[in-house]
Amino acid sequence: MRIARFLWNGRPVTGRLEGELLHPFREDSVESLEEAGPPLPTGSLPWLPPCHPGKIVAVGLNYRDHARERNKALPSEPLLFLKPPSAILPHRGTILLPRGVGRVDHEAELAIVIGRMARRLSDTVAGQAILGYACFNDVTARELQDREIQFTRAKGFDTFAPFGPWIETDLDPSDLAVTATVNGAVRQSSRTRELIFPPARLVAFISQVMTLFPGDVIATGTPAGIGPLAAGDRVEITVEGIGILSNSVEALGAG
Repeated sequence: MRIARFLWNGRPVTGRLEGELLHPFREDSVESLEEAGPPLPTGSLPWLPPCHPGKIVAVGLNYRDHARERNKALPSEPLLFLKPPSAILPHRGTILLPRGVGRVDHEAELAIVIGRMARRLSDTVAGQAILGYACFNDVTARELQDREIQFTRAKGFDTFAPFGPWIETDLDPSDLAVTATVNGAVRQSSRTRELIFPPARLVAFISQVMTLFPGDVIATGTPAGIGPLAAGDRVEITVEGIGILSNSVEALGAG
């Protein structure tokens, strides 16, 4: 099932996407997938993020090649940080480059979307808490990240969490191609089999620290090939079996 979200007559609607028809759920939520009402044509509707997470938990250095790229030792356990939900940006939205922060990079990632409450789960059952998967771009102000101990500012600007275009629920995440292109040129290309900590392990580990709720998002880490974005670029994150998350890039104006 593909779960998508659009703006319909000024209100957000979540539903099952089939072609260009959205079969709306009774509620604008991924907690209940009960359908209600006639299908809606989506051809001209604005895209929204496919859910509204209470939190975004991101994982650093979770691909072996990216750890080498950053001259970092492989972690013995997942390295976690948070991105604010206010950073979420939908498919076809515009990434805004803040003034005075220097280089801003793309980071192609597979995102996990939680479907049920997860607290202190074991690895063997953690997968049952996963609703599905989406594409994610962990946009990062690289120079800020390199000089600050905490990642919050470098990772937390508005528009720095493109996410979508939808949630794919019927997917085996063990060996999927993950790519990033900028203006059609491939920058990142890897497979999820290169993850140090796979999705179920991440859900289990994070659930020992904090309770995960339906709609929460886990960004699983990025492979090698991170690179800068510039105004006028189009960056596309593709995850095999899901689709393409496409975003334009502009410089944030004065004011």
